[in-house]
This record gives sequence, C-alpha cells and structure tokens, in this order.
Amino acid sequence: MVARQAAKAVRTAVAALPVDELPEVRLRPPDGSDGEFLAELHASVADDEWDGYDDPPEDQLDGASFGGGAAIVERPDGTRVGSVSWIQVPHGPNRRSLAWCIGITIHPLHRGQHLAASAQRALADDLFSRSDANRVEAETDAGNLAERHALERGGFTEDGVARGANWRRGEWHDMVIYSRLRSDRDADASPE
Repeated sequence: MVARQAAKAVRTAVAALPVDELPEVRLRPPDGSDGEFLAELHASVADDEWDGYDDPPEDQLDGASFGGGAAIVERPDGTRVGSVSWIQVPHGPNRRSLAWCIGITIHPLHRGQHLAASAQRALADDLFSRSDANRVEAETDAGNLAERHALERGGFTEDGVARGANWRRGEWHDMVIYSRLRSDRDADASPE
C-alpha cells in the first residue's frame, strides 16, 4: 500500500523547533464574527486530499459529544489563519487514562509558515494546563507529509501507524499517530 510505504519513508529527523523560533499565534473561542471565515475554511478543505470526507452530515461525529471543543487560530494582529479542535479519547477504563486528540485546519493562504506547528503546540500546552491529561495526540494520513512535519516541529513524537484506521472517500487509510506528553512540555520549560 502506498500510504504504508510513505509512512516508512518519512522517518525524517525534523526536530522540534524551539518555541521562540515558531511564529506567534493565539487561540481563542469562536464568536459570531467568525462565521464567514469558518465557512471559507471549511470550503477550502471540502475537496482536499486529506480532509475531504464525503459522508452525509448525519454520519459526522460531533466533537461536543466527546468532551471536545474548537478555537480560532490567529496571528497577534488578529488575522485569522485557521482553527483547531480537540476531543477526549480513552486509553483505559479510568479517567486518568483519558487523552486529548487534536485536529487543525490552516487556511490555504497561510500554509507553509509553521503556523500549524505553533498552533498545535499551543493547543497541547493549553490542554495540559487545564486538565490532568498526560497525553495529547494527533493523527494524520500517512501520506500527509506537511502535517507530519508540522507535528514534529511542534514537539510531537511519532508513535506508530494505525493501519486502515480512517474511512475517507470510499477507502481505508493508514494514519500516523503522534503524541506530546506532559513530561515533554515540562522538559521544554526547564532550564538547561
């Protein structure tokens, strides 16, 4: 399978960029003024290779049902550049085993500027600060090299491949799983 070959071929050494080398972003709750931007953002990925799901609306999962939420990603000057979302996922039968699974969409006009790395790192840090979760994870299609590099730049570590985990456009896709642990954040914050 091509996706599996891509997953093996991309074991690159894209190091996490220090926070001060990532562009500054802010995360804020969506408000009434964001409707047009969110509609444009959704339309920009409707036919996208990685985000183009063709399921009917009634088959789409609602993040709020999974303890989730969403935020607008913007530059310090207030320019909206994308959105992030998060849900809780269990890794065991107890509350302490809940982790966060995050997602991101950056508007096509703002891609290639390391904004996704900044936003995903900021979101992970925010989720750690307001919960006792030990893990924030993200999954991306094995062939989505740009997102894989963004996660690595943002300080996430590749955990492995979930074979045939994502149903999209009439076929199963392999997903690469990344994580950032609370200890990763704490290690980044400690002086050397």
